[in-house]
Amino acid sequence: MKLQIKIDGKTYEAEVEVLDDDMSQSGDGPYPLVSPTGQPIPAPGAYTPGHAAEAHAADEKHYRSPVTGLVINVNVMPGQEIRPGDVLMVLEAMKMETSVTAHHAGRVKSVNVAPGAPVKLRQVLIELE
Repeated sequence: MKLQIKIDGKTYEAEVEVLDDDMSQSGDGPYPLVSPTGQPIPAPGAYTPGHAAEAHAADEKHYRSPVTGLVINVNVMPGQEIRPGDVLMVLEAMKMETSVTAHHAGRVKSVNVAPGAPVKLRQVLIELE
C-alpha cells in the first residue's frame, strides 16, 4: 500500500505493508492509532497541546512551566513590560531547550524561579500584574 505524507508543506510517498490486521485494529500493537487524516489519536486523559491553550486562557496572569526540567535563563524582571512573542525564560528538559514566550502584553509582577532552579510541570514561573 502506498501512502502520501505531508511534512512542512513537502509531500513524501511511502510504501507500507500491513502485517497483522487484527493488531492494528485493537490498538494493542507497538504503534499508536491514527485517524484517517494521519493525526495521532490521544489516549483518554492524555496531555494534548489543546489542554495547554485551555489552561492558559483560564489563567492569563500566570505563566506556568510546560515541562519538568531546569531553568536555563530568565529574561525578565519584576516591573518589566512584556509584549506578545517576547521570550520570558528558557527551560531545559531531557537535553532539549523550551522557550516560555509571552502570549499577550503586560507587566511582570514577580519571577518565581532563578537560573539553575528545578521546575515541575505546571509550576507558576512568572506572574503578571
